[in-house]
Amino acid sequence: MHVRELQWIEPVKALRCLAQRPQLTFLDSAAGHELLGRYSYLTCEPFGTYLVADGQASWNAEALAGDPWAVLRDLLARYREAHRSDLPPFQGGAAGFLAYDLNRTLERLPAPSIPGLRLPQSILHFYDVVVSFDHRDHRCWIVSTGWPERDPARRTERARRRADEFAALLARPKLPRIVIPSKAGTWHSNFSREGFMATVQRVVELILAGEIFQANIAQCFSARVSPLFDPLTFYCQLRSLNPAPFAALLRYDKLTIASSSPERFLKLDGRQVETRPIKGTIARSADPAEDRRRAEILLASEKDRAENIMIVDLLRNDLSRVCTDNSIEVAALCNLESYASVHHLVSIVEGALAADQDAVSLLRACFPGGSVTGVPKVRSMEIIADVEKVAREVYCGAIGFIGFNGHMDTNIAIRTVTIDDDLARFHAGGGITAMSNPEAEYEETLAKAQRLFDAFGSEVSGAF
Repeated sequence: MHVRELQWIEPVKALRCLAQRPQLTFLDSAAGHELLGRYSYLTCEPFGTYLVADGQASWNAEALAGDPWAVLRDLLARYREAHRSDLPPFQGGAAGFLAYDLNRTLERLPAPSIPGLRLPQSILHFYDVVVSFDHRDHRCWIVSTGWPERDPARRTERARRRADEFAALLARPKLPRIVIPSKAGTWHSNFSREGFMATVQRVVELILAGEIFQANIAQCFSARVSPLFDPLTFYCQLRSLNPAPFAALLRYDKLTIASSSPERFLKLDGRQVETRPIKGTIARSADPAEDRRRAEILLASEKDRAENIMIVDLLRNDLSRVCTDNSIEVAALCNLESYASVHHLVSIVEGALAADQDAVSLLRACFPGGSVTGVPKVRSMEIIADVEKVAREVYCGAIGFIGFNGHMDTNIAIRTVTIDDDLARFHAGGGITAMSNPEAEYEETLAKAQRLFDAFGSEVSGAF
């Protein structure tokens, strides 16, 4: 491994320097929180691509037989790298997305009747070079592994050469900022206001009938964008309007995924596991007194607290499948976290990964995240497919990295826009319980979506 420390460069400036390079991944701690938002990572030009489509895994466009999760584990094992504790955790490895629809590789679930954008179930690029940023200490590094070369001398030469290439790109004079209007066309939802409220009522009735305890239900918004639409400018607008600790920008040819997620799905640091489920949301107010009042309402909400605790119990159960006995603890329960447009209730669940488990088995045990499915998970996912009808694809899956050193960090892909060619699409939803009010649940989805609409420069009437 070749490591080169650079003079501090703002991550967005570095992003602009690499913006035109192929298969760009930016894992962005835009919120700047010392604990949650300490590190960001920027990379491009992978040496390999793992992709899953219709349950079939492939590596560099060559189909590979077997379970796609086992295939991923085997691929990562080819490029094992010792962890360096003096660097940010992502030191080369796989990065990209695991779509929500990857759930059908784990359970026998119905496919939604409307396939959406027909994206792969997963794209993970394997990167030999990563530019990492420590926001707290204002330090940044190029970390170059030399993979996929196996001969030690050739690997050392490649690592240095690739570091030189990235350093040259980052040292270019500041690029002019090209601002192209990113306003989208008319937004459409797969639900009318009345239709979404009726769906919420139907889910409440299923809960009262004893089929489930809770389910996360979303509506899907879509709009056309101009041929002149600039995804990078859009992401910078979203980042400014809705800074989030687990944000990301993925630019894969005509496909762009822009995420401003506030929620961590799974972090693996050595053997320590952390998940941070969000359940409980209320829109913020520009008036400080009213904003405080709303935060107090959320903290006192019996419905939101019960929903959060249910998901905490689900995640404790998921983690118990791969963590050591008696290691799982709830480090925080229903804490208030405030973001640009909403307040959330957030809990923290921790555990110690068993010696015979790894990042892939941890993902497999917990995927998709319980906070965006429901309780019990499998029946909730069946109901989601039935009532939402449109495939979620990246929404409510995960975006992040799995390092060659075994470390991992992923988000829950909420507040996440997918732009495929000229079609932009995103979802917004919430947890439905027996105490849910259909109108309030509908308004909550709009509160969560508002900053995404704002980033597109769209004026939204509040009903579709």
